Amino acid sequence: MLELDLQLATEASAPSEAEFRQWCELALRQRTADSEMTIRLVDEEEARELNFTWRQKDYATNVLSFPADVPDEFLDIPLLGDLVICIAVVEREAAEQGKELKAHWAHLVIHGCLHLLGYDHIDDDEAEEMEALERTLLAELGHPDPYADDETDTSPIVTTKDSE
Repeated sequence: MLELDLQLATEASAPSEAEFRQWCELALRQRTADSEMTIRLVDEEEARELNFTWRQKDYATNVLSFPADVPDEFLDIPLLGDLVICIAVVEREAAEQGKELKAHWAHLVIHGCLHLLGYDHIDDDEAEEMEALERTLLAELGHPDPYADDETDTSPIVTTKDSE
């Protein structure tokens, strides 16, 4: 079971909680344990501050993943971690890349959830494995391959606090 805390820290519109839950549950279905996570939807200022604090990158990014790094013996809850998503960046990217907004949202939520599960895209083999899983999950939702038109960088600007 998924315990999802959805936080809207901006006045911008966003997908419904049911959509976020659907995308998270799809990405997390390989996990047999219960999961507790937070998705915080933010404006560009907060996204930029967090990206600078955790990655030393001075710009607003689309999604940041923060896996829970607490040993199980210290926690009596199935805490998976947090995603912070910048609504304005997601909307801008979808428009610039010619992608349907809902498909881009689904991709970034799934991508972030996979980071919480330990997937990464630092080296080519890891990137191929993660992207293949993303393609499969998005196809189940009826969305196109998010990497189909990427000729250079095959990963969105997504990271965990430990990956860069």
